[in-house]
Amino acid sequence: MPPHSHDGTTPDHATSDHATSDHTLYDVPGLAAPVEIRVDRWGVPHLYAASQDDLFLAQGFNAARDRLFQIDLWRRRGLGLLSEVFGESCLEHDRAARLFLYRGDMAAEWAAYGPRTERIISAFVRGVNAFVALCRADPAQLPPEFALLGHRPAYWEPADVARIRSHGLYYNLEQEVARALTLRDHGPAVEDLRRAREPAHTLRVPEGLDLSLIPDDVLRVYRLATTAPWEDGGPRQGPDGSNNWVIAPSRTATGRPLLANDPHRAVTLPALRYLAHLTAPGIDAIGAGEPALPGISIGHNGRIAFGLTIFPIDQEDLYVYRTNPDAPREYRYDGRWEPMTRVTETVPVRDGRPVTVELWFTRHGPVIHEDPERGTAFAVRAAWLGPGMAPYLGSTEYLTAEGPDAFVAALRRWGAPGENQVYAAPDGTIGWQPAGRVPARPNWDGTLPVPGDGRYEWAGFHPADTLPSVRDPDRGWFATANEMNLPPGYPNARRTITYDWYAPARHDRIAAELDARTGWTVADCVRLQTDCTSPAARRVLPLLTGLTSDDPAVAWALDRLRAWDARLTPDSVPAALFEVWYRRHLRPALLERALARLLPPDRRAAALARVLPAGEAATTDPRAELGLLRAPGDRLGPDPDRAVRTAVLGSLPGALTELGRLLGPDRARWTWGALHRAEPRHPLAAWLGERAPDWTRAGPAPRGGSGDTVGATSYGPDFRQAGGATFRLVIDVGDWDASVAMNAPGQSGVPGSPHYRDLFADWAADRAFPLLYGRAAVERHTTHMITLRPAGGPPPGKP
Repeated sequence: MPPHSHDGTTPDHATSDHATSDHTLYDVPGLAAPVEIRVDRWGVPHLYAASQDDLFLAQGFNAARDRLFQIDLWRRRGLGLLSEVFGESCLEHDRAARLFLYRGDMAAEWAAYGPRTERIISAFVRGVNAFVALCRADPAQLPPEFALLGHRPAYWEPADVARIRSHGLYYNLEQEVARALTLRDHGPAVEDLRRAREPAHTLRVPEGLDLSLIPDDVLRVYRLATTAPWEDGGPRQGPDGSNNWVIAPSRTATGRPLLANDPHRAVTLPALRYLAHLTAPGIDAIGAGEPALPGISIGHNGRIAFGLTIFPIDQEDLYVYRTNPDAPREYRYDGRWEPMTRVTETVPVRDGRPVTVELWFTRHGPVIHEDPERGTAFAVRAAWLGPGMAPYLGSTEYLTAEGPDAFVAALRRWGAPGENQVYAAPDGTIGWQPAGRVPARPNWDGTLPVPGDGRYEWAGFHPADTLPSVRDPDRGWFATANEMNLPPGYPNARRTITYDWYAPARHDRIAAELDARTGWTVADCVRLQTDCTSPAARRVLPLLTGLTSDDPAVAWALDRLRAWDARLTPDSVPAALFEVWYRRHLRPALLERALARLLPPDRRAAALARVLPAGEAATTDPRAELGLLRAPGDRLGPDPDRAVRTAVLGSLPGALTELGRLLGPDRARWTWGALHRAEPRHPLAAWLGERAPDWTRAGPAPRGGSGDTVGATSYGPDFRQAGGATFRLVIDVGDWDASVAMNAPGQSGVPGSPHYRDLFADWAADRAFPLLYGRAAVERHTTHMITLRPAGGPPPGKP
């Protein structure tokens, strides 16, 4: 089944938009008719098939063609098979991943998504396997990662796609444990500094919960399951946010709606998402999804446009058990000892014998920590381990939605993760519909762990139609950025969604811009998506008015900051000064002063480490210190104005010293982009270290913004961009070819492909490219033709 190539020429895109393409032919088992794939100059494949079965088979084949190592790694990590390739160092990860697989009935699983999902996934997997078979027959077709690691890609089963659950974004296990540990060690006033709760809410420790029994490392196994071994393995406090908005015709320049979406995830090589155009009878959809999944989750189908951001439904609980001293694998439930369930599995290990692992479960879920000496065990109850909860698979139901009502109806089946879905139709309709299953907790609020003795049980899920929604808002737009967006009067105390929302900074900036004027265009939306105005700086800079210093360096810093426009552009000196000062010096100074009012000296350092954890300084919740600056009350002492002035002036010298150490003595070189850079890394960069080839990195490129800006570019201690929008989309609803997108570093995950890193520079410069939809536009910009034909067709030659 080898490909047959035909020579052609690639056009000079600077001088012509009419492409002369090369052509590749594949013989693909399982196809009923040929499928045409036109790859445009930006690497977006446009698939044209005679049936939907052929279309999704071709999508799987093409995803493997462009992202084979990435999706093979995704499958291995999710199923607990990394040790087969990387050796015994991954055994703990593999065991953890297996704890969090879907282990229920597959008939119930498929039925939960709707009547088409199993068929779609089966076709997609047949396509993936067809390309895997090609590579196994002709190893020259393999991406270079397989040769470096010395293994071959695996064949898939349709159930693999649905059973893997640990790659999603879920809430709020991390927060309820962090909250419990803070209460355990430091009390509620310190917890108020660590994390804001919205709506305002008084914490109550559930009856029977002994906080002292919760160990610091209780989530270690959970984090192993939900974090790749080439990542840091710490708490995922960021950068998983997103922005989206829809604008009504009354506020746009064309009289057509606009939809914009820029989901924020880790900055990686290759990119997390993959753009594709899927056309067959009954479907003509374009947009992005994750390459290991069929369909698309963000985009449009010619009748409705759709985009999503995280709506952080609390879908997780930590259960704390008292265990039997004479039989530690029994736990107290409903007045009796109940045995845990054991599952034994064998993990293949490279260069070693297979290892048998034991997995333990309670009635609530996987056991993640046991302490026989203290007579305790801990398990996770997660809504996303139930039927129909595989991340993003719910999107298969709305791929062919014919309008707003059908789209909203399809979302009733959406399980996980919780999402703010926005939509817009050519008739001018715009709307917002959150989606996801909300556990019903009759007698507690989900903010803290609970005893697993039977007193705290879910009562199913709240009906989907109890979630709030908006259609055609009077103000002419609707935006979400993971902020608390429950409408006034929503009964969160009775139907708790969560109390753990993201800070509202990005949403507030978007709202101010959308409200400020009409006449919005696609280009305006791209500018807003990449906006680098710092909401934190806008709140902090007014406090510098009237401040003076006898220290010339501090006086220079005050002058530069006061004259600054609060935009974190890469070439800005005050941007670098502000970010280093505010995040690494002013914040700790304020929090230390507040903690001094709450705790004795010997407990303050530990409390500060809990409130402002090392390595998370750019992504932790900023609301506490901004509140201390703007409305301190008595939290900083009897003279809060003086305390703020002292913190501001006292923290600037340290920031100046640090900038000198980081960037040298020449202050003209202290630009934000000199510190803050993007350098996406391939997973093998961590594994191979100094032996890693050049293609395991892209960049570096200077970047603007921060974790707080609309154009989110969160970063860690080394200032390297960790997260943000590598994929962006703005849809001109009704004039579909006027839509634009970005996907960086490139569409392909194959090193050596012309589309591996070709979009990185444009992404770093905040540009976008046309997202072509109409056949004529696609043909004008086609640079590569691929034909998939049923195996056993005519001999190789021009199709």
